[in-house]
Amino acid sequence: MLVNFKDILADAKKNKYGVGLFNTVNLEMAKGVLAAAEELRAPVIIGSAEVLLNCSELQELADMLKPMAERATVPVVLHLDHGLTEERVKEAISLGFTSVMYDCSSKPYEENKKCLADIVKLAHANNITVEGELGHVGSNANAADHNIYTDPMQAKEFAEETGVDALAVAIGTAHGVYKEKPVLDIGRLKEIADVVDVPLVLHGGSGLTDDDFRNVIKNGISKVNIFTDINTALCKYIHDNWTENLGYTKLMPGAVEAVKQVVMNKIKLFGSDGRY
Repeated sequence: MLVNFKDILADAKKNKYGVGLFNTVNLEMAKGVLAAAEELRAPVIIGSAEVLLNCSELQELADMLKPMAERATVPVVLHLDHGLTEERVKEAISLGFTSVMYDCSSKPYEENKKCLADIVKLAHANNITVEGELGHVGSNANAADHNIYTDPMQAKEFAEETGVDALAVAIGTAHGVYKEKPVLDIGRLKEIADVVDVPLVLHGGSGLTDDDFRNVIKNGISKVNIFTDINTALCKYIHDNWTENLGYTKLMPGAVEAVKQVVMNKIKLFGSDGRY
């Protein structure tokens, strides 16, 4: 069933479990993620990010993913992650995505707030939920820079004045493959969770330890973004199982299963299994 954030994240926040966002840029990823969610009776979020649209365009993703989500027997959100331009965010809204992230976190605070509030008005008029980001989840080069971490009281003001449905926070994670173990500011996360009413989001999840995930979910995270882990699992399966003259169709079922297994592990770890 196709839903938005309001249908799943309120329960996750209340009962302290995490819902996974797994970017799904092709059919094998989508089938693997949805098969895992169906088998474990878990809510799930699928979609893509603006930086990944060179793999599959928004129109192509909507054509493929929206019917798959509608046919699912568990709640599925179709989400544009890290929409960087107003044009792309509005395109996702027009194509039937049920949730969008408008990431203006690299802009000055007041500009971030205004741009996001404008998108929230448009999205809510179309029953679409919106995620924003305050602080900045960057690359591994700057993950330890506390100047880009989210300020708790500013986060409270930001959430209230923009009307966002979920807020991504910066507490020490980074996108991509970690070059060294991240140090997460759990104290800061707890402070944010104590004053912000909307569900909180963790970006840069791939590569964290199981204990890291349990800790952030226990202390306020309701949505966890994962892409690198499933992306590399699919690629590794193909690399390890390809032989001369073997066609891709022979590898597709195994690639789907490789993605499914990673997603199932994450769903269980996040505590979202058996919720539906």
